[in-house]
Amino acid sequence: MRSTTTARTTTARTTLAGSALVRRTAVAASALSLALLVGACGGSDDSSADSDKKAGKSADKSKASAAAKPAADAADATALSQAELDKLALVEGDVKGYKIAKASAADIAIGKGITTDNEACAPLVDVLGFRPLGKPAASSPVRLTSVPEKPGADASPEDALAALGNMTIAAETLNSYAGQGAPEALEALSAAGKACAGGFTYTADGEKTKVTKVAPATYTAGDEAVAFTVTSEVEGEATSSPLVAVRKDGLLATFMSISLAGGETKQPKDIIDAQLAKLG
Repeated sequence: MRSTTTARTTTARTTLAGSALVRRTAVAASALSLALLVGACGGSDDSSADSDKKAGKSADKSKASAAAKPAADAADATALSQAELDKLALVEGDVKGYKIAKASAADIAIGKGITTDNEACAPLVDVLGFRPLGKPAASSPVRLTSVPEKPGADASPEDALAALGNMTIAAETLNSYAGQGAPEALEALSAAGKACAGGFTYTADGEKTKVTKVAPATYTAGDEAVAFTVTSEVEGEATSSPLVAVRKDGLLATFMSISLAGGETKQPKDIIDAQLAKLG
């Protein structure tokens, strides 16, 4: 009788833990972007698709921008071809502890369909949806999923589920521009963060999500960088995701990440460092 009761208790706990994980995954999907979660939970598709090339709006830079080198230095930037850019994008093995794959056709398709109720926030939505900022000559989006620690042989089902719940999912889009395209795109993102500080609503796959706040953050790297913390509230749970964009000459890389554990996600410094190291 005791063993039966114990088994039932274990099953109940596992079911509750599983339900909590599913709930956190749903919240994460709404808080960041369905494109990330669909790609991470579904099969891998290495085929690339042409991304939207939505023009960014140039405006005054916000305080979220940390410049290390004048944008004028990018005036003579020569755009890379798609093949050249793809060689610089992160691939499997570049970041320890992460599985890396090209954005799938599903990722791109969902990203294309994301809309917002405030056009001034479009550059932020572009980053959410695996879309390039401005008008790059080439764009290479990738998806990164942290590899959870493998539970021990004697680990309980709850521990195994907890390990999955600590996963982090990230998206990066590496873009190449000619002339002033890169600094102009970064400027547009900076302006969007300032204009949309009070939040906005976006719709992905028919589901609306309310971003409650876009707060300036700091990040110093490359020639100049812009960073924000994007906070969304879904079913009473607040989830904060870091958004970072770094320019190096005519290249601009945007990063967004979220933890399935919920709460606040740290800036993906290991991913950003790996990308910048690869750019040379």
